[in-house]
Amino acid sequence: MAPTPYLELKDICKDFSGVRALDGANLSVAPGEIRCLVGENGSGKSTLIKIVAGVVHHDSGEIRIDGHSFSRLHPIDAIREGIQVIFQDFSLFPNLTVAENMAMNTLLAERRRLVTRRRIRDIAGEALSRLGVELDPEALVEDLPVASKQLVAIGRALLQNARLIIMDEPTAALTRPEVRRLLEIIRALKERNIATLFVSHKLDEVMDVSEQITVLRNGRVVADEPRAAFDAARLVFCMTGRRIAQARRSAVPERTDTPLLSLRHLSRKGSFRDVSFDLWPGEILGVTGLLGSGRTELALALFGMEPATEGEIRIEGREVSIRSIHDALRNGIGYVPEDRLTEGLFLSKSLADNAAAGTARDLAGRLGLLPPRAVLRFGEAWIRRLRIAAPSASVPVRNLSGGNQQRVVLARWIALAPKVLVLNGPTVGVDIGSKSEIHAILEDLAAKGMGILIMSDDIPEVLHNCNRILLMKRGRIVEEFDGAATDENELARKLAG
Repeated sequence: MAPTPYLELKDICKDFSGVRALDGANLSVAPGEIRCLVGENGSGKSTLIKIVAGVVHHDSGEIRIDGHSFSRLHPIDAIREGIQVIFQDFSLFPNLTVAENMAMNTLLAERRRLVTRRRIRDIAGEALSRLGVELDPEALVEDLPVASKQLVAIGRALLQNARLIIMDEPTAALTRPEVRRLLEIIRALKERNIATLFVSHKLDEVMDVSEQITVLRNGRVVADEPRAAFDAARLVFCMTGRRIAQARRSAVPERTDTPLLSLRHLSRKGSFRDVSFDLWPGEILGVTGLLGSGRTELALALFGMEPATEGEIRIEGREVSIRSIHDALRNGIGYVPEDRLTEGLFLSKSLADNAAAGTARDLAGRLGLLPPRAVLRFGEAWIRRLRIAAPSASVPVRNLSGGNQQRVVLARWIALAPKVLVLNGPTVGVDIGSKSEIHAILEDLAAKGMGILIMSDDIPEVLHNCNRILLMKRGRIVEEFDGAATDENELARKLAG
């Protein structure tokens, strides 16, 4: 006999300005259950989470929590019923300590006028005890690694007598060992009868941790079955409605006499050292390594943001000095950052403005003014070329899904026609369908002679897209792999070893 659901959503509908985000969606979570919610960007996942959290009110349908029906759910109702949501940014106070962040909600609920340091430490100690982890309660949150910040958010949730913890893309910025630790914590929560709703684009993690999987597509639940009913191919088909090939990159570029990019003994104190490799025209080269391996710092050095202090960089055989972003651009190097929201986009600006940001000088008129119509036409052209899902080029880029935002960032750099394009985590937070299409864009750029450098710890991504893969550890390249001759288990073992 199936357990009585703790949370039940029945026939939930929600419209935003005439656009249907949820269309009769159903979801149930039993006590102690680990359920995964998956779907492409724009499928309705975020809207569903916000409705459960009481942040957004549904238009129709029924919400039941622990047997109680709610016609209108407010955030305080969700919290009182034991629902805690951990969003991607964790909603922590970076300038406060671990203990202060953990104790904040409890202290507010107690409505104390005076608070002692001892009370704060006691509350934090209880949270850390429940988690079974060790963290310095006096450490500032802003100084913590991402995985530790996540533990602070989970610990704070447990103090509120959580019965259901919703984790929204919890592993987006975690290394593989940190992901394994998080999944262990989720299983430990299950032992205490605390349910988890795990929302992720990373299907290997979904398949690993879930007991039940709910798939959303275009606001509707298209599959809701036990984990055993899915394999990776069926899950992808349910999410996208189409078969997505996972074939590896077969095109091997013919090597010219001169590499497109050559690094010799490149070093930056405290970041990486003695890095040497060649990148050839038309090649997609992967650089992988755990957080702290030096791969991100190497990318920043190539783009002049954190310049190398020793070694040599050559572009098409010519030695160049890259001490600034201007130097990188002048020498034909483009850079797609890992965090598109804070580093890659002007969120309040339109799609067209973002796409044209790098080529504004070319679009300007005689007096140096930027004609709005020219910018709009430029944006519309890139919508067509990269198949960006947007009603028009004038839409604010913040309103686009993650996959479409990433295409806007790509449009900006492709428009500049760089010789070398460095991508740091090119599909972080991007759904499986958009990820496949972005990879196809990179394949097309390589076919036209561009050199592509992918920095990523996403093993399937580098295996399926890269001709060669370089493994970085402790700031050095320690091994090279043939992308076509390496399997996922071998690379994962080398990465973690």
